[in-house]
Amino acid sequence: MFDLKVIHSVLQQLEEERGIPKEKMLEAIELALATAYKKEYGKKGQIVKAIFDQNSGKVEFYQVKIVVDESKVIMEDEVEEEDLKTIDQENIKVRFNPEHHILLADAKKIKRDAKIDDEIVFPLELKGDYGRIAAQTAKQVIIQKIREAEKTSVLNEYGQKEGEIVSGTVQRLERGALFIDMGRAVGIIPYEEQIPSEHYKQGERIRAYLYAVEESPKGILLKLSRSHPKFLAKLFEIEAPEIAQKVVEIKAIAREAGGRSKIAVTSNDSHIDPIGSLVGQRGVRVNTVSSELAGEKIDIIEWNEDLSKFIAEALSPAKISNIEIIKEENRAIVKVADDQQSLAIGKGGQNVRLAAKLTGWKIDIQKA
Repeated sequence: MFDLKVIHSVLQQLEEERGIPKEKMLEAIELALATAYKKEYGKKGQIVKAIFDQNSGKVEFYQVKIVVDESKVIMEDEVEEEDLKTIDQENIKVRFNPEHHILLADAKKIKRDAKIDDEIVFPLELKGDYGRIAAQTAKQVIIQKIREAEKTSVLNEYGQKEGEIVSGTVQRLERGALFIDMGRAVGIIPYEEQIPSEHYKQGERIRAYLYAVEESPKGILLKLSRSHPKFLAKLFEIEAPEIAQKVVEIKAIAREAGGRSKIAVTSNDSHIDPIGSLVGQRGVRVNTVSSELAGEKIDIIEWNEDLSKFIAEALSPAKISNIEIIKEENRAIVKVADDQQSLAIGKGGQNVRLAAKLTGWKIDIQKA
């Protein structure tokens, strides 16, 4: 019935290339064979199990019956169909099906120590015409089980990578969205999650932040982003060991992808300079991150519990004359000298806009 060389080759390939355990596939094959057998020859309520010997290629079929207590079942000759509705709901009984159940007394004749809910197994005859239809049914179930097992495997693999940077190859651009070949799954970078100034060609390698793993009718879909603030944080985590070791902590990020970002950091060790950790010697760390982000300018500031000092830092490189905090309005009025006003506001209002995002406060720039 089976070409054992082909079976072994397929099982090994699925385990090595797709991470689907051989045991899971054997279970799927046995379930498929049992399903096909029952469809062809089974009776209502019958439980059929198959055992596939991968060494010999032989298949044995068994019928399983559940051991039941005679007082908990209704025999067909005991009660009429309409009387079933009148049975006390607190003492619900199930209708006895000889293809599905076996009474405890009968079970003990076969297995002396049989108990309620045990399974008693009976061998079934292997039909001579167990052929094309059954094999086709088994094949369909096996394919389905492979898909399910692979989907579970991919979900587990990428579920562990959610919140991390992943890489793939640009597959195509469709309606503004980039589709990325990730090997075992497809990633998508929606238009709004891209860096506006970037343009990729088919076959190019690309890195992105994996922010969601979703099931779709076509398989597992990986939601990716290059504009997400956490993409910036993860890139610095790769470049600066102090972040990975939690000596330096990123407290807040404000980002306009491809243009400018502000990142507030603090150190848990008084001997470690948090800004210096991200900048690196001669700016090598921050320049590496900037290069990955299409030359995005990155302002690194020190986070401060003192709100006025934090807002002043967030507005750098502008120098601040005075800050008035209006807590009930969640607003800060910032006074600057004439020559600092355009610097505080920034081109197109970018500097003050990012400072407001970074601190979470509305900021009004006024002349001192």
